Amino acid sequence: MKRSKFLLFEKDIPSQWYNVAADLPFQLPPPIHPGTRKPLQPSDLSAIFPMALIKQEMSSRRWIDVPQEVWDIYRLWRPTPLKRALRLEKALKTTCRIYYKDESVSPTGSHKTNTSVPQAYYNKKEGIKRLTTETGAGQWGAALSFACNAFGLGCRVYMVKVSFHQKPFRRSLMHIWGSEVIASPSEETESGRAILKRDPHCQGSLGMAISEAVEEAAKNKDANYSLGSVLNHVLLHQTVIGLEVKKQMAMAGDKPDFLIACVGGGSNFGGFALPFVKDKLKNNKLKIIAVEPSACPTLTKGVYHYDFGDTASLTPLLKMFTLGHNFMPPGIHAGGLRYHGASPLISALCAHKIVDAVAVEQLDIFKAALLFAKSEGIVPAPESAHAIKVAIDVAKKERNKCVVFNLSGHGFLDLASYDKYLSGELQNYAHPVSEIKRALKQLPQV
Repeated sequence: MKRSKFLLFEKDIPSQWYNVAADLPFQLPPPIHPGTRKPLQPSDLSAIFPMALIKQEMSSRRWIDVPQEVWDIYRLWRPTPLKRALRLEKALKTTCRIYYKDESVSPTGSHKTNTSVPQAYYNKKEGIKRLTTETGAGQWGAALSFACNAFGLGCRVYMVKVSFHQKPFRRSLMHIWGSEVIASPSEETESGRAILKRDPHCQGSLGMAISEAVEEAAKNKDANYSLGSVLNHVLLHQTVIGLEVKKQMAMAGDKPDFLIACVGGGSNFGGFALPFVKDKLKNNKLKIIAVEPSACPTLTKGVYHYDFGDTASLTPLLKMFTLGHNFMPPGIHAGGLRYHGASPLISALCAHKIVDAVAVEQLDIFKAALLFAKSEGIVPAPESAHAIKVAIDVAKKERNKCVVFNLSGHGFLDLASYDKYLSGELQNYAHPVSEIKRALKQLPQV
């Protein structure tokens, strides 16, 4: 009988995070100060981040210890299972072996808690009273709410307005853990008011929500800002995923030929794939694939350029694949992937051809999600379904290969999206090249 689950013990939860910067065959372009246009210094970030996270952001150390307090909370859901998708394999009639890392078992239903907990911990340790943040689909907002509650911190979440209305139960989760949730753009901040003055009916974007959250944190000494993706320290915390996968693949007696995960900002993809980058550098046959929506094709149609991480140009300039910080994505149902930029780490790996990127259509990902739900019994988040779609494509095309993907979260709070798909209300949307070019014309000069 073929084994379907590969389960680790609590002692196997990683006690250190892996920093891929130590093993890259190239130098990462430095973040740039938005005012001076010079490389960022640690003190430049002290208004919104605790020093411990700033040091992690800029570190070149290969291994960074997980604090005991963080590790103890990780034990609530980690280690997460690696599962062999035997029933999906049967449905596809494939000779490939398909595995998936199940991050949906966390308290909030996604991988986001892997970084929310350490971020809340370091802020609490340095005397911060509350955190501000943004959220797209609500996964990150829920995760930070959970973490702030665990450490007795206040939390205010600026939620992209289209998701605020599309996904009300994610708001409920945030409220359960004591957070305040505000539809962004809002009247609460200068940047929000400016956006609404230009467009009173604006449905929001992650870039806009980031502007509001950063602005509030910068203006209040008792508050700091917390980011759920993109930055190096966020991806660092997420590497617990890939480090566990390495142990579990050894248990399975198998080696990945394909590693696949969805990408918005890059946190679940980075956490899953970065521990395998050294393997890729030694074995170019290993394929690492980042999957994004065709409606927000950052890696596949964006440019590798310095840009702001937010709409109001408050953040440092990051060298990344970007569609332009003024890019306005459509209201697709994979809200966690509606971001104009991508992690500088992931962007650099794509630029150096270490990681491949593909874009897929909204209807195709829901079709793949239904097949997965019917065969494996888990309803995936629409974001995760992007990885499932490409894993299925690979398994149909290849023979006798090992395909591993990251199931970054479940879709139990995305059922309204599934209802719309099943009733025929959803449609594909490929963002017009002309609009992308218009947004890219406003990139800052560095």
